[in-house]
Amino acid sequence: MAYTTIDDPSAHHQTKIYTGNGNDGQAYTFDGNSDMQPDWLWVKNRNNTGPYSGHIFDSTRGANKSLFPDETNAELTNSAYGYLGAFQSDGFTVTSGSSGDERVNNNNDLYVMWGWKANGGTTTTNDASSTGVGTIDSVYQANTTAGFSIVTYTGTGSNGTIAHGLGATPKWYFVKNRSESSVSSVDQSWVVFHTIMGQGAAMFLDTNDSKINHSPFWNSTAPTSTTFSVGTDTRTNTSSDNYIAYLFCEKQGYSKFGVYTGNGSNDGPFVYTGFKPAWVMYKRQSAAGNWRILDNKRDTFNVIGSEIYVDLNNAEADDDQMDFLSNGFKLRNGSSVGQNGDGSTYLYMAFAEYPFVSSKGVPVTAR
Repeated sequence: MAYTTIDDPSAHHQTKIYTGNGNDGQAYTFDGNSDMQPDWLWVKNRNNTGPYSGHIFDSTRGANKSLFPDETNAELTNSAYGYLGAFQSDGFTVTSGSSGDERVNNNNDLYVMWGWKANGGTTTTNDASSTGVGTIDSVYQANTTAGFSIVTYTGTGSNGTIAHGLGATPKWYFVKNRSESSVSSVDQSWVVFHTIMGQGAAMFLDTNDSKINHSPFWNSTAPTSTTFSVGTDTRTNTSSDNYIAYLFCEKQGYSKFGVYTGNGSNDGPFVYTGFKPAWVMYKRQSAAGNWRILDNKRDTFNVIGSEIYVDLNNAEADDDQMDFLSNGFKLRNGSSVGQNGDGSTYLYMAFAEYPFVSSKGVPVTAR
């Protein structure tokens, strides 16, 4: 059996860095080995002239509808701060807003856009009562090869299960209440599930809080190869509110979602992924700590240090250090409790630049 079924990860995930020019409908093209039409796009202004929140877009909801990973706000349409114009066959366009496009395409500002492929915008509607899959109706578009699914559903307020279309059990997912709200803004936080935390716990993408134990998020029920579960908490399942979920399952040589323990040393732990990373997000779970993202486009050689704080609207920082290696990553900052505190545990999700060994048995080279 081949080591991986994904020889070219750029067919499923790519990062684009660009300098804004302020033009309406400006197109940007990915530069990976494969052309990739994205279905999930996440953009962040890297400049220090903010504060500027990130934007998240997907092809299920439509290009002009944005959510903010560092905010509890409901979904916003046609943002005054600029927004996504279109998902292109190998990239995207950005569209002018009325306040200077600071968040997506302000003239001379620096940006990073992360993209993932789902199913090209083609969705499947699951009527739970007809199919017998789940108990809450959903609409999903799934990339079963790469293990990524975008799911929308309307809450019922009662414990239930929701079809995701992956054909494999997800290990990590984000859920966000999109609605103008029947609940307060604090109840609209992004809720994060990871199998390491278990089905009775979660963290919030928009805060630096440590994990919390709260069974009503997921009804204390683990996901399966066909469904994931929600309980009665308003952040995952308020009656008549609209929700979005982004789900991921691991694919050998392409993605890895795990946990590591810090040692407080500049000779930090090595984390095996089975591939040369292109993108890594991590978060201290045992205590407070910011969500942080590093990638191979903003730093093209080791040591990598240009990081985005997901739960803040800050500019790009250079606080932590990490090496991207041929088969994983190594922590290099012993003084950062946000990355490598002695005895602290950290969740991470990582996507590949190249698999450690291709399906033809060709090993990857180190950076």
